[in-house]
Amino acid sequence: MSKNPIINALSASAYIILVVSVMTFVTQPLKNKPDTFFAPITALFVFTLSAAVMAFLFFYQPFLLFIEGKKKEAVNLFVKTVGIFAIMTAVVLILLFSGVFK
Repeated sequence: MSKNPIINALSASAYIILVVSVMTFVTQPLKNKPDTFFAPITALFVFTLSAAVMAFLFFYQPFLLFIEGKKKEAVNLFVKTVGIFAIMTAVVLILLFSGVFK
């Protein structure tokens, strides 16, 4: 991905927003229909894909740095990316609980 933790965290957020948007719009016509055998299968597919995408966004560059022997820089990039993502998550939670999103 990138060596910029802000870009990595924003990419993770964009991926989450994309998945939620697609799932929301795709399932709108299915609201009044019962779940089928494929509902949990689809959920597991999306979960597995999301785990792979997030692993790439959070671990790929730090892993490359680690392999290159830049261990301190690798840990620093990972911690900054997770920290920025945590701040973004906190902001979303604050907005959610403050009633901004209804």
